[in-house]
Amino acid sequence: MPSEIDEKTDRLVRLCSRESLGGVLINSQPNFAWLTAGGRNGVDSSRENGVATLLLRRDGRRFVLASRIEMARILNEELNADECEPLEFGWEDEKANPGSIAKLARSVMTQDMPLASDLPFPDVRLIDGLIARERYSLTDPEIERLRSLGRDAGRAIGDLARSLAPGLTESDVARRAKDALAEIGADAVVTLVAADDRIKRYRHPLPKDVRWEKVLMIVVCARRHGLIVSLTRLVCAGPLPEELSRRTRAAANVNAQLFASTRPGITGRRLYEVAVNGYRGEGFPGEEALHHQGGAAGYRTRDWIAHPLCEEVVQRNQAFAWNPSITGTKVEETIIAFDDEIEVITTTPGWPSILVEIQNRTYLLPDVFSV
Repeated sequence: MPSEIDEKTDRLVRLCSRESLGGVLINSQPNFAWLTAGGRNGVDSSRENGVATLLLRRDGRRFVLASRIEMARILNEELNADECEPLEFGWEDEKANPGSIAKLARSVMTQDMPLASDLPFPDVRLIDGLIARERYSLTDPEIERLRSLGRDAGRAIGDLARSLAPGLTESDVARRAKDALAEIGADAVVTLVAADDRIKRYRHPLPKDVRWEKVLMIVVCARRHGLIVSLTRLVCAGPLPEELSRRTRAAANVNAQLFASTRPGITGRRLYEVAVNGYRGEGFPGEEALHHQGGAAGYRTRDWIAHPLCEEVVQRNQAFAWNPSITGTKVEETIIAFDDEIEVITTTPGWPSILVEIQNRTYLLPDVFSV
């Protein structure tokens, strides 16, 4: 059987054929991780681009382009020796001439055909959207890595949440969440924490020095080997208020409807309609206008988000993170969509669940945990 990297190479070779390209440059950190099965070309996390670029020629031959600062580490620690042929250049050349990487790539092209890329290079066609679609359907090894990350992240954040006590600040909780993910070898690419009224006021609450008294929400997007899972957990000090329970159950019902509808072939537009109808049916019409509902995931927190005009289509073996929210609460898990079922991969053992049955299938969504 072909290796994971060979399978992905074949996808890009077919893309080159369809688009009449001589080759494709891969430089973004998510795409580099995808094509190398978890390799890293990032040094500066504030940037989308990495310090090494992959060239996939239309005949399937692979090259890695990097400066003499980076090449040895990339070859020794991020790539297998037989994966890519090195093309090294001086860092001064790249800084003096932004087109030098594309020029070096063209020097090993065997046909006078256009060159494309996932990030802007001078005189190179930009096809990031087309490349992204080649990532959507996960390979078997990727599914196992994502399952493992989801399992570890769900347990780590659940254990953290159960250990907290009122009086901590949102910033304290955020630091502990990042540490908990670091313990499982994951980076927190998104960390949101809201206490009490801030849950109602903000959908994306960056943590502040606000002390938690009654209700706390923790949101993380955890990355390991390039893959990302997302989850949200709420904890309450003491008995759960009836209104919070009602709203959380309503959000869970919306999420379950999205789970039930996430099947290969359905469009993002249709999934958005499922959410809209779900809120209306739960007695909370219009909540979809206050926050996006989530969408496709994988090597980015969201590859695409469901919206009224979204024509993206669910693929087989594709990851999704839905995050329906009703003012004051939110329910979020990461799933993988298979042919006729979904698998939730970020569950927290022992966490209270909301059971929702749709068309003779049962879905479990996270409830609020009382500490």
